[in-house]
Amino acid sequence: MKLLTLKQNADFRRLYYRGKSASDPVVAVYAKKNRMDRNRIGITVSVKIGNAVTRTRARRVIREGYRSVEKRLPVGYDFVFVARGRTPFAKSGEVGEAICELVERLGLK
Repeated sequence: MKLLTLKQNADFRRLYYRGKSASDPVVAVYAKKNRMDRNRIGITVSVKIGNAVTRTRARRVIREGYRSVEKRLPVGYDFVFVARGRTPFAKSGEVGEAICELVERLGLK
């Protein structure tokens, strides 16, 4: 199934200011309920992470990590994943496990 993505700046800002957040060295997560029966995700990668190739790799790793654990996450939330310094060098499985751990830490399960 195709991922629903957040594209509007207002959606990202709503999560940054009103959502719950947790982070670790691999990825940071912001989450908030969305009144839908599906999850939506947004991915943010700062220029500080590296050049265009490195930032694109970080996006791919986060997207694939999310896909690998999507069934284990609660439904009806918007998530924003923010790449951290170790994200481009991590495997997607490691990122997926970090996402699950952070969602549990937020108390969303």
